[in-house]
Amino acid sequence: MEDFIYSTPTKVYFGKDKENLVGEIVATYSPKKVLLHYGQGSVIRSGLLGRVKKSLEEHSIAYVELGGVAPNPTLEMVRQGIALCQSEGVDFVLAVGGGSVLDSAKDIANGVANPEDDVWDYTLGRKKPAKTLHKGAILTLSAAGSEMSDSAVITNSETHYKSGYNSPCNRFDFAIENPELTYSVSPYQTACGAVDIAMHTMERYFSKGGKSELTDSIAEAVVTTIIQMGRRCVENPFDEEARADMMWASSLAHNGLTGCGRLLTMPVHQLEHELSGLYPSVSHGAGLAALWPSWARKVYPYAKDRFIKFARHIWHIETADEEKAILEAIKAQEDYYLSIGMPISLPPLGVGKEDLPKLALACSRNKTRVIDGYLPLGYEEMLEIYEAAFGNGR
Repeated sequence: MEDFIYSTPTKVYFGKDKENLVGEIVATYSPKKVLLHYGQGSVIRSGLLGRVKKSLEEHSIAYVELGGVAPNPTLEMVRQGIALCQSEGVDFVLAVGGGSVLDSAKDIANGVANPEDDVWDYTLGRKKPAKTLHKGAILTLSAAGSEMSDSAVITNSETHYKSGYNSPCNRFDFAIENPELTYSVSPYQTACGAVDIAMHTMERYFSKGGKSELTDSIAEAVVTTIIQMGRRCVENPFDEEARADMMWASSLAHNGLTGCGRLLTMPVHQLEHELSGLYPSVSHGAGLAALWPSWARKVYPYAKDRFIKFARHIWHIETADEEKAILEAIKAQEDYYLSIGMPISLPPLGVGKEDLPKLALACSRNKTRVIDGYLPLGYEEMLEIYEAAFGNGR
């Protein structure tokens, strides 16, 4: 096991109607004014935003609103939020939505707290935020795990550059998780969420590092649970037990717990960021599903011990021939994706073959970056994975 530091400072309020406590919770931070940050309308239509406002008003908390966050949150929205907070004297950010809203809120809070910095420099890795505003989240989608993670992923829509950065400043002070708020999520977006949740842990599982049976067992439990519960949520959006497990799995999969002792590089996420950066209409989870099988087939010869453990413990494949068992496990993962309506190749996402070299060039930072892993990925390896994913339909 590799050395590690583990910290999860976010306080979670989990359960039915917990969003009605938001005013009481926010009041403990004595804010002067709150930025109420949300997406493109579902929180309004559901009545959630109205309940949140009422709770804030009952505790005499002033607020200003900024809605309209799109999937793959943009630098432009972040800059708009920073300017609004500065002009309104905001000192607390409250995100109501899914991962895109939460990531946008993190970047806004960091930008406001460090006015001397260009917030985009955080994503580019040129600077790190020294401080942040207090912030909280009310989760409406089980997917990104942003509610407990230290990461934020932002897209520059002018350059199509999408990337994430990690910082302790990206941790929310609290997260409110009511599984009932996810009942209205469409089957497609529910499936995208299931892929993203499991992939956060699978990326850790397939990272280099010393042996840790405990970390592996926790990771396997999260992945097998989300495979089951993701399918149940797609089949029955009102399955309370499945929605609860899926929401809690979202938090555990990306708060660092399932990767303790491993060296995280998240190559499939890196490959997908270029995909949805160039094609903003591509949902992150769908992009991950389209890329993972081709990545796995490329990498498994260099990590057979990890992949056979995946085959045995996740998919319970007992085939004696280990290479055959690994390939059966990759196919089982593909079959799962197809069963919940996810793609296993790039054409269903509208990706043009002519853009594959462009994706590899961007992901390799113009052939200057290699993503570490069991098989280091440079431009050529990246291009091979994109090409394999393009032709992987069945």
